[in-house]
Amino acid sequence: MTFQDIVFYFFAIILILSALGVITSRNPVYSALLLVLSFVTCAGLWLLLEAEFLAITLVLVYVGAVMVLFLFVVMMLDINLDRLREGFWKWFPFGALIAIVLVAEMAMVLMGGNFGLDQMPAPSPQAADYSNTKELGRLIYTEYVYAFELAAVILLVAMVAAIALTLRKRMDKRSPDPSKQVAVKSEDRLRIVKMASERKE
Repeated sequence: MTFQDIVFYFFAIILILSALGVITSRNPVYSALLLVLSFVTCAGLWLLLEAEFLAITLVLVYVGAVMVLFLFVVMMLDINLDRLREGFWKWFPFGALIAIVLVAEMAMVLMGGNFGLDQMPAPSPQAADYSNTKELGRLIYTEYVYAFELAAVILLVAMVAAIALTLRKRMDKRSPDPSKQVAVKSEDRLRIVKMASERKE
């Protein structure tokens, strides 16, 4: 067993345990922190596969931005854990059935030889001047440009839909009317009031 195999099994064990901790932890803060650990160990596995750009992107985007936002939201909201656990046993059979179906599908895909994992040769090490980012950019903007643009449009539609669904006009909130602001004249902005001076006796 080589040093690379030892590092792989080390990261894989931590990733599996932290992923199990995410779904079994009763405290949402602990779940979020364990998910951060899962992302970091997954980035380590990507580094072993010489996918440096994806590993750095995972750490910067998910750990540095998304998970920090999740932690802020979880810590700022007063979450009633007892209320969250209501109806757990009611929906447990349905969730267990979905989990069994997912595990069966993954087993069929991975053990059916559809990926040809047993026939794939081990990846050869690249040269020292090899740029993973450059190669990824070349593939995205040449061979997979239509799929990349389609994914971008779908994400844009999802963002617009999320904003449209959550945007509500509050009646108790006062906001300026831009049309009235534009129609205001300069002499209406300032009014000079003349007052007689008073003398103290």
